[in-house]
Amino acid sequence: MDQERADQSFTASTAVEAGRVVVTIGGEVDMSTADAMFEAATRDATAATTLDLRGVTFFDSAAIHALLRLAERYGDGLTVLASPQVRRVLEISGLATQPWLKG
Repeated sequence: MDQERADQSFTASTAVEAGRVVVTIGGEVDMSTADAMFEAATRDATAATTLDLRGVTFFDSAAIHALLRLAERYGDGLTVLASPQVRRVLEISGLATQPWLKG
């Protein structure tokens, strides 16, 4: 499923692969789009998700909050693939050593 918001710099697509939701996010994740990222990752009833943020160019505190909500929901079932911009925000936030952050 593809989802485009009024903010054209945000995209979210989801697919279910072997019982895992794979969510690919592009553009900016901020106060106006963080909930859409969370909803895309929780729409299907699965125990695991991969959040591919390699196409994200901006990530703010609302996005961090949504990511922490996903970590709480999925626990060990969460995998996050981060762009350099997202990784830098997570480093500044003290979250770069989380087990769900890969690559």
